[in-house]
Amino acid sequence: MALCVPACSPVARFCQKLNRLKTLEDDVMATSLKRCLSTLDLALLGVGGMVGSGLYVLTGTVAKDTAGPAVVLSFLIAGVASLLAALCYAEFGARVPKTGSAYMFTYVSVGEIWAFLIGWNVILEYMIGGAAVARAWSGYLDSIFNHRIQNFTESHVMRWDVPFLAHYPDLLAAGILLVASMFISFGVRVSSWLNHIFSGVSMVVITFILVFGFMLADTGNWSAREGGFAPYGLSGVMAGTATCFYAFVGFDVIAASSEEARDPQKAIPIATAISLGLAATAYILVSTVLTLMVPWHTLDPNSALSDAFFRRGYSWAGLIVAVGSICAMNTVLLSNLFSLPRIVYAMAEDGLFFSIFSRVNPVTKVPVIAILVFGSLMALLALIFDLEALVQFLSIGTLLAYTFVAASIIVLRFQPEKSSSASGGGGTKTDASSMASPSQPGSQGDPCMTRSETQTLAQEAGELKEYESFSDKLQLVEKQKAVRERRAPGMLKARWEPYLGRLLGDCEPGDVVAFSVLALMVSAVSLCAVLVFGNSYLHLPTWSFILLLVVFSLAFFISLILIWVHEQQTKTKTFQVPLVPFVPGASILLNVFLMLKLSALTWLRFTIWLAAGLLVYFGYGIWHSKEGLREVQGNDVSARYVVLPSGSLVETVQNVQPEGHVHTHAAHTPDTNDPPANR
Repeated sequence: MALCVPACSPVARFCQKLNRLKTLEDDVMATSLKRCLSTLDLALLGVGGMVGSGLYVLTGTVAKDTAGPAVVLSFLIAGVASLLAALCYAEFGARVPKTGSAYMFTYVSVGEIWAFLIGWNVILEYMIGGAAVARAWSGYLDSIFNHRIQNFTESHVMRWDVPFLAHYPDLLAAGILLVASMFISFGVRVSSWLNHIFSGVSMVVITFILVFGFMLADTGNWSAREGGFAPYGLSGVMAGTATCFYAFVGFDVIAASSEEARDPQKAIPIATAISLGLAATAYILVSTVLTLMVPWHTLDPNSALSDAFFRRGYSWAGLIVAVGSICAMNTVLLSNLFSLPRIVYAMAEDGLFFSIFSRVNPVTKVPVIAILVFGSLMALLALIFDLEALVQFLSIGTLLAYTFVAASIIVLRFQPEKSSSASGGGGTKTDASSMASPSQPGSQGDPCMTRSETQTLAQEAGELKEYESFSDKLQLVEKQKAVRERRAPGMLKARWEPYLGRLLGDCEPGDVVAFSVLALMVSAVSLCAVLVFGNSYLHLPTWSFILLLVVFSLAFFISLILIWVHEQQTKTKTFQVPLVPFVPGASILLNVFLMLKLSALTWLRFTIWLAAGLLVYFGYGIWHSKEGLREVQGNDVSARYVVLPSGSLVETVQNVQPEGHVHTHAAHTPDTNDPPANR
């Protein structure tokens, strides 16, 4: 056994490197960015990220091909499902007011390599998403002018027939991305005001659609003669829900902007709730109006709203709808271009990505280099690639990020609290569990205080308090007894001690929760795999299908119960997700199910992109990680306590030297006028 230790220790150290957590400075509000966004600014950013071209295209597509008029229920269920993930983002955004969104949340609670992979996938998600929206914007504008832009480009510029590439270079899409990147680089206030303008116009157009649409509504379009309200049944409603879920992707821009919010502890949860509520209301009401204006089976999937007004004899309303669609797509473009550089900035600031992207312009207070470089890459994608085959790739990165954020909420909530300590790197650091609470100044005790001058010292809330009477002492003892009865986070709750104490009582705080989260993820993947592939690809017999469902369902719920019977953190004064771990657990199960519904080609592309990310991490990130540098600096210094002949205790600091090197150090010898140190 002793021979195994030296061989295993390098592997253990390597695994520790991969899973090291980010430690944040005590002042989490300190930033090189500009904190100027209000709750309204954040809410409109979220609305702009969610209410885009999907409102004008997705509603008609799902209504005609998947759910019929029951698309209303699909959007309602999808909104509730999105709320599960949004609550997790809101808690993290309030507790960790740093840019980086899912990347940062994973880094402070799960580990470095997982955070890098999440950030790496979110980068690709934003790049493809922005390029796809730019091409949709270009195509929509081109259709208004009867495809004259496309015809001119193909005849006077170039045309090619290459797989996965567009038939012609989309100069308009690339141009709008470059112009938008330029405006984003002017600063967060300019970006916010542009988003205000486009969001305002979009909401006015949506209001027009609702008011005028309800005036033209005909309830007969939901009657049995037109196929009824739910012609595809419950399966159609649920299939529509899976598609409609992606309409709400975009609220994470709020959490990504938390480092630029004035009061993130309050603004992030409120803005998330407002934006998700407005987006869900818009999708539900617009789909209701659309299916009441014309029969659902006659909808044009490409331009359902404008075509519906045209068929009711109001072709002029189609122009208003077109203006609203262009403005809505502009807000999604701004959302992507706003979030992407901040993810890159956060990764570069932590040393996991190239440091040049962490530079912040001293005037505009934004990462200009990251904005311009990745805006140009996004424009290049929109210029030459046919992104229709890659659009589905967007879903897997988003769902993976949602899954890890939900798991991070569970880990963070049950994480044992760590006291702040000075690191060898020189900075005082704190863990994510306690950083949201305002720091209270500690007072130093008088070194000249003698035993006769005070009887008891107690430290509470960072302050030293004096107890001079027996009654004060008694109250202190009672308070300490009550505190002991309330166990530390990650420990088994006292009321479950008689039942589970013999099995779990000897485990370290947090260990059972960490193992249960891993079991939760494995059982969720297994359960969803049986549901998705059991009858189609695996062709399981009925008895084995039911048996596997029961086994993996029990494993999933037992994991949740094992987490629930442990103590949670209660100190934080910021927003908290209710019913932890059940709400994050439901979010994990839903996200995994939707990921397994994606095509095999999507998973192949995802694997290739992950492999490229691992090359970047092991080639650059792991060697330049600031957490790794802190560890090295911390190992270079050691502290010793020395008892001098006078009886006083002093601390000496010396550099750690390799064996065989001569090392000299000087201890601080107290002056005769110095007070004796407390022992």
